[in-house]
Amino acid sequence: MHILLLAGLIVLLGQTPLHATEQRVYSVGIVPQFEVKRTHEIWRPILDALEQRTGLRFQLVGSPTISAFDGEFRSGRFDFAYANPYHVMLAQQSEGYIPLVRDTARRLYGVVVARKDSGINQMTDLAGQSIVFPDPNALGATLLVKQELINRLHLQVNPRYVKTHDSVYLNVALGLAAAGGGVQKTLNQQNDEIKSLLKIIHKTVDVAPHPLVVHPRVEPQVAEAVKQALLALGATAEGRALFSAVPIHQIGPASIDDYKPLAEMNLQQFYLGNP
Repeated sequence: MHILLLAGLIVLLGQTPLHATEQRVYSVGIVPQFEVKRTHEIWRPILDALEQRTGLRFQLVGSPTISAFDGEFRSGRFDFAYANPYHVMLAQQSEGYIPLVRDTARRLYGVVVARKDSGINQMTDLAGQSIVFPDPNALGATLLVKQELINRLHLQVNPRYVKTHDSVYLNVALGLAAAGGGVQKTLNQQNDEIKSLLKIIHKTVDVAPHPLVVHPRVEPQVAEAVKQALLALGATAEGRALFSAVPIHQIGPASIDDYKPLAEMNLQQFYLGNP
């Protein structure tokens, strides 16, 4: 009898139920496309809903710039992260991050904006001009735009980096730069006053959008629980409203295969750091 009880105890101790990890706080890094306050307003409600559905705890970890986030991401600081696809490819090589979910309804592409009254109507008008970008390593807003400016059109421009997408649009609207690089989703989220002053003069090629990824140190059952909770949340009106602020229009499963075409785009020549 004692042997049977001992055997049963060993079996129970060898299992790792989801609730056994409830006291751990999982770090979540978010690429800083917006100002810190706005990023928190978008993502904290999503994490709160995720906590309710999984019984897990999540801490939102801020980064001051996209480059700072990239360094932290590629060194494995975050348990979960929402990151641009090129950073995901690099972090997958260095840390083994695994994509869980992404927006399956939209694609990511860069946009170049200018003031409506600037007289700038196409990319060739930007030769020798000052162009603002959020960060040297932003995928859609910087890397894809530079690839087309330099590799395809052979234009020389004067880049300036202003940390966030919001700052890009503000600089162009105020006439502090001839044009700026952004992405459609962040442009759509600007207030009407800013948008009314801007026009899109170019769109880049498109790629699969930002995924939410998980570090391989996170328990597989936790990673799967988070994935399924996000998919289930996206099927509700509440979840769709929360994700629309990211913005994610339709959440679905993601795979590293979704991002392999990036490896063929020769973006490393524009990447600052050690890709």
